[in-house]
Amino acid sequence: MQHALRSAPLILSLIAAAPASPSQSAPPPVPEPGPLAEPRSLEQVGAPLDRTRAAIPADNPQTPEKIALGKRLFFDSRLSVDGTVACASCHDPRRAFTDGRPASIGVEGRSGQRNAPTVLNALYQKTQFWDGRVATLEQQAALPIVNPVEMGQPSLDAAVASIAAVPEYRQAFQDVFGHPPSGPDLLRAIAAYERTLVSFDSPFDHFIAGDKNAIDAAAKRGWTLFNGRGRCNLCHATSQSQPNLTSFTDDDFHNIGIGIIRHHVVPLARQAEKLVDSGKASDIDRAAIQSDMSVLGRFLVTKKEADIASFKTPDLRNVLVTAPYFHDGSQASLWDVVDHYNKGDGLQNPWLDEDIQPLALRESEIDDLVAFMASLTSKAYEAQAAQELLRQRELSRTTRPQRDTARAFGPKPPRPKPPAP
Repeated sequence: MQHALRSAPLILSLIAAAPASPSQSAPPPVPEPGPLAEPRSLEQVGAPLDRTRAAIPADNPQTPEKIALGKRLFFDSRLSVDGTVACASCHDPRRAFTDGRPASIGVEGRSGQRNAPTVLNALYQKTQFWDGRVATLEQQAALPIVNPVEMGQPSLDAAVASIAAVPEYRQAFQDVFGHPPSGPDLLRAIAAYERTLVSFDSPFDHFIAGDKNAIDAAAKRGWTLFNGRGRCNLCHATSQSQPNLTSFTDDDFHNIGIGIIRHHVVPLARQAEKLVDSGKASDIDRAAIQSDMSVLGRFLVTKKEADIASFKTPDLRNVLVTAPYFHDGSQASLWDVVDHYNKGDGLQNPWLDEDIQPLALRESEIDDLVAFMASLTSKAYEAQAAQELLRQRELSRTTRPQRDTARAFGPKPPRPKPPAP
């Protein structure tokens, strides 16, 4: 499977042959901006000033006027083909810029196959999307606009035409960029707004800053487990010996055993090789969102067999208020997430990350890890977090589909070999 299939790409037929996405009667209403949509101050405990400044590209400097324009565009459903979906539809400020669904709903109620990641602190990420298929926030902003199951525009120019028909927008673009609306400038404005969405000032930030009473004993035990027997720092840190206190990620991609067993990935990977050869970001984007090729993850970008079903390590900040979890939104609570890792899931997965193994965590230790993750919630979401922790805790007492104590305390099972090419 390492070799490239050089036949002409049949992208549209590959996507058309995939199972249809489930439909809804209508997409949800576009959220109102509200206080949580406002650009965030950098005077938050834990905010890395130098790293934040370094994340601003030289060709898209921040200005208050550009940020205000980007915010307006972020909440404007006129960017979608039928005027029903905005960026904020999938990235609601009240939900820490996620949507609370396993997979997001776009125009005409169409649903994709990926969970919407938060935009908070996205400026610090080396790549965007679950598979890292683009590098910048400007590139990221372009693809949902033209994806048929998201905002559905036939082209970026079509979205610009909708905006350019509004006199206030024409004036705003003239004031900010010195000329009428254009596709690149529309993306620059949205990205500039998104770079203001920094989220720190959590109890854990205050703890690291020296307030030893900022988190409780359970969260402190959870932090120790995170860096020890829980093995979380193997992916959610810069390295095993160096924590990443900005976003708790290694900026890498891992196969953690989610979703792969219910798919026949080898035929999907062979189809995807044709798609990746095309080099067209929009075609790869459609396959990642619209088809069962979504399960291939990073392979859709690199075409490397080792990357099959590998997905980006997510930022853990505000994770409590961004349920459901994983790239497919398959886990309802943080207890489910820890249960998944505790049993070393993915027994029949030949591409499983080598660091996945049974953890033998006791129930009280799982509670401690959840307490630590809850302590990463920014002050802006303090009220939502308290309610969500109660909801998830109650759910964990009655519904634990990933729990398997026997496997959690058993030996690491042998990993099967990949199928022959």
